[in-house]
Amino acid sequence: MSAQFIMITEIDVTSGKTQEVVEKWRSITPAEDVLQRVFYRSTDDETVLEIVALESLNVQGSLLSYFDTTTEAVRDFLKSDFRRQLLSFVEAPRNTDGLLPSTQFLQLRHVEVLPPMYKAYRHWREETIFDVVRSAEVIELFLAYHSAISTEPGVMFLSGFNGDVDSYMKVFNSDRYKDIVQQAGNQYITGGEKGLYTRLYQLIS
Repeated sequence: MSAQFIMITEIDVTSGKTQEVVEKWRSITPAEDVLQRVFYRSTDDETVLEIVALESLNVQGSLLSYFDTTTEAVRDFLKSDFRRQLLSFVEAPRNTDGLLPSTQFLQLRHVEVLPPMYKAYRHWREETIFDVVRSAEVIELFLAYHSAISTEPGVMFLSGFNGDVDSYMKVFNSDRYKDIVQQAGNQYITGGEKGLYTRLYQLIS
């Protein structure tokens, strides 16, 4: 069962230093608040993603200390500061047995929904986005979270799969899904279709 609360941390790493950064990061003992963590790397560049399952959204001293220790360990290899967001679980058309994703690939799919339209959006996505996801066997998990604290507020889907990337991409490049994206942009998303982004990551084993 998916974690109720997760924190996603993203950093841009100096070229050729990704493995070293991950090894240093993994060597740090997680904060007491952290139930589990997993690392992914971007398929497009040297961005590293840490996802942690949290007991609650209370940011306590041990978590802040974990931030400081991690920063000290890897700061010399970074091209960006740490980008963090706290998310709360909403629902999952394809849930996971564990607290966090463990699939070979993970795609983050973010949308910022107009607040007055949020309830209507929830109903709409059940009949559109989630219907596509439930019908696509290639998708192993699809978790819907919502930002609690983030500089990029809104809905965050965690979409996980194993195997062939092209087979997965066909699901979201289909004519039906393109129409769904257009509907979302016209009715629910701030800034139209520009209010949506996707990023693909690969599990660091």
